[in-house]
Amino acid sequence: MSLDCGKKPAQIPGEHANSTQIECGSNPQALAPPRHCETAVLLTVPPRAPGVQYSNICFTLQFDWSRSSLSQRKWGRYDVYRHGDRSPVKSYPNDPYQESAWPQGFGQLSQKGMQQHLKLGQNLRQRYQDLLNMTYNRHEIFVRSTDYDRTLMSAEVNLAGMYPPNGSQVFDPNVHWQPIPVHAVPQDKDQLLLFPMSGCPRYEALMNETRKSEVFKNMSSTYKDFLEMVQNKTGLKDANMESVWSVHDTLFCEQMHNMTLPPWVTPDVMEKLGILKDFSFQVMFGVYKSEEKCRLQGGVLLNQITKNISASAVTKNQQLKMIVYSAHDTTVVALQSALKVFSGKQPTYASCHMFELFREDNGSFSVAMFYWNDSSTEPYPLILPGCVQYCPLEEFIRLTKPVIPVDWKQECQVPSGSKDTGNFCHIQHLVHIVESSLWANASLIFIARPFFFLSPSVGLNCQLPKKLLKKIT
Repeated sequence: MSLDCGKKPAQIPGEHANSTQIECGSNPQALAPPRHCETAVLLTVPPRAPGVQYSNICFTLQFDWSRSSLSQRKWGRYDVYRHGDRSPVKSYPNDPYQESAWPQGFGQLSQKGMQQHLKLGQNLRQRYQDLLNMTYNRHEIFVRSTDYDRTLMSAEVNLAGMYPPNGSQVFDPNVHWQPIPVHAVPQDKDQLLLFPMSGCPRYEALMNETRKSEVFKNMSSTYKDFLEMVQNKTGLKDANMESVWSVHDTLFCEQMHNMTLPPWVTPDVMEKLGILKDFSFQVMFGVYKSEEKCRLQGGVLLNQITKNISASAVTKNQQLKMIVYSAHDTTVVALQSALKVFSGKQPTYASCHMFELFREDNGSFSVAMFYWNDSSTEPYPLILPGCVQYCPLEEFIRLTKPVIPVDWKQECQVPSGSKDTGNFCHIQHLVHIVESSLWANASLIFIARPFFFLSPSVGLNCQLPKKLLKKIT
């Protein structure tokens, strides 16, 4: 008997239930909360004998798919999580709370964020107690972070929750903590965890085309008056579909830290800002030519993760049992979009996407995915479209292959003769000049990594500064 618990339709949560259609990387069915799968089984009975009365008997069998079967052995874990609660990455011109209002300035992990990751680390320890040693073993776990204070600190406090010192590892009885390495590469060299990834002209061209899509134009038209109001109230030079997320981010951070918001920020305003904020995440990796976008973005990280999983499956006595990536909401969205399990909603602080590798009794391997977006509850399963909860490894690799780049640098080149990119170079230079003049003294979080390509209409090598500010939150 074959049971598929992941086929029950689920509504897209929140504002998007009756608004924008989400094409890219979205799979609300894969985000259904954990539940028991109930299947009615009608028993077949022999023909009724004379004088004997039968009635139809229906049994309900319940299976809890949130747990592995007894025939499975936990083999490896691969986690990608967002940092914890932080201060806003910047303020708007009319914001009564500028950088001095925050103890450590903009974009820094708060004490609340530290608590969130301490709790997540403790939860991970509990979940993986039959896989990892009770004491820290450097051969068992590898942690990589982006080179941001908030992600590095989140990883450190998360590890403090996972590995409180025991026995000989206690180096000071007054300190219930031990140092555990967290690895990182410079921001301008990170081609694994920072999204959207820079240095990809084809992705920039796709974003230009996305802005001309019907979905994008309809959203722009629907919220035109609202964006003008936000621009007037905030003092921003240009509040548009892709930049307004920062207004929501700033107000959300202030609200979470019990700061009084301006009178114009009503619940209705916050709701609309939230819709636009979520839409900006969808635009980055979907809405238009989703698969190609994901192949140039989240597919890069997914490729590394599948390589790690495959390597673990062929290693008999592997020591490395867990790989952790500490990153951003855009990282989680890029990955989940490539997997087609993104709900369309911004990942919460300290949310964690988990890949769990299992070895079956017959020697085969399966991969299960779970998502922890609230440390006060259990994580719920994510089902890769076209597969089952515990997806055979070979099938998992086959189904994800379409979004895995073969030669990322080559695929990032703009096709010759592309109408959309003929004057791309000139436009990018103008945008760069305007942005430079507007934000020369502003506190921004971005990566400026210029790239080059040969423009057919210009006929020379053209340096293209990145139009989109890195939306790393």
